[in-house]
Formats: sequence, structure tokens, C-alpha cells
Amino acid sequence: MKRCRGLTLIELLVAVFVFAIMATLAYGAIGRLLNHAEFLENHMARMQAIQTTMRFLESDLLQVAPRPVRDELGESLVGSIQTSATSQFALELTRGGWSNPAGLPRSTQQRLAYQLIDGELSRYHWTVLDRTFSNQPVQTVLLDDVDAIGFRYLLTNGEWTDQWPPLGSVDAVDPRNRPRAVEIVLVLTDEGELTRIVELAP
Repeated sequence: MKRCRGLTLIELLVAVFVFAIMATLAYGAIGRLLNHAEFLENHMARMQAIQTTMRFLESDLLQVAPRPVRDELGESLVGSIQTSATSQFALELTRGGWSNPAGLPRSTQQRLAYQLIDGELSRYHWTVLDRTFSNQPVQTVLLDDVDAIGFRYLLTNGEWTDQWPPLGSVDAVDPRNRPRAVEIVLVLTDEGELTRIVELAP
């Protein structure tokens, strides 16, 4: 009768060692795959947030309405679109097309603003146009890791300015006046500088 020959201890140890090496390689590959998938997911979420922010900016600028508002004290008019060094907001404007599906007794125009604080870009809107100090805006945080945001405005004479209403220009006479186009400059920590030019309706 033939004797059944089993594995020796050395062969068993070699098999366990090979299995351990293969398991380690497989675990490393799975870990790298999971890290790569997480990176792609975070990157896609970041790209979506950037695109959403740009859509908000472009949509708001495309619908700028020639409607100035009174300041909180009711003493002076603030232009339908405004960017100045003295303002707390990077951009403030009146836009049309504010949908009202509930049929509330309010305007279809909306006053809103953009502000950058500690790397977070927020969009604010008020429920009234001519607000007072008691009217608090509704804040929506759009994007983080923002280094800077700026706007340039195209005058009727074809020149660009960083401030609106522009100083010493015929465009600044009427607070209802709007620029011919607005350039958006968004500087991000991870993506660098992004630029868009939005042509405004006359």
C-alpha cells in the first residue's frame, strides 16, 4: 500500500509566507484604490461647488435690474450695481427674475450681495429692496478656500474700471446705469485664478 504523504512543516511555512505576501500586496492595492476613489470624489465635489458658484455669479449679473435702492437710513440711493472700497461687500446688486411660486405680496426683484470672509465666499439676499437696519440678510456659503474675488466693469467708452459706479464718468450720473459687461476674477487656493466675462443686457 502506498503511504499518503502530507505537507511538511517547511512547506506549510512557505505557503503561509507566500499567502502573507500576496495578502499584503492586495491590501496595499485596495488601500491605494480607495484613496484614489476618495480623492476623485473630493475633487468632483470641489469642481461642482466651483461651477455652482460661477453659475450664481453669472445668473445674478445677467439679470441685473436698473433699480437702485435706498441705504439703511433712507438718505441716499445705492446704485443698481455697486462695488466700492468703502462697502463691506465685494459686489452688491439688484436682480430681476425672483420667482414667487407662492404668490406672496413682494417684488420679483431682489437685492443681493457677495462677501468674502476668512476664505469663505457667501451670497446674501434681502427679502426687501429698500432695507433698514432691522432687515437682516439670508446668508448662503457658496465656496471655501477662496483667496480673493474681484470684479471689473466695462464702461460705455470701452475702458475698464475696478469700481462701480465709476468715479468721474458719465456712467456714474444715474444710479440706474449698468456697465456693458462685468469681468469676474476668482482666485482659489487649489485651482488658481478663474476668469469669466458676463455681458449685461442694455
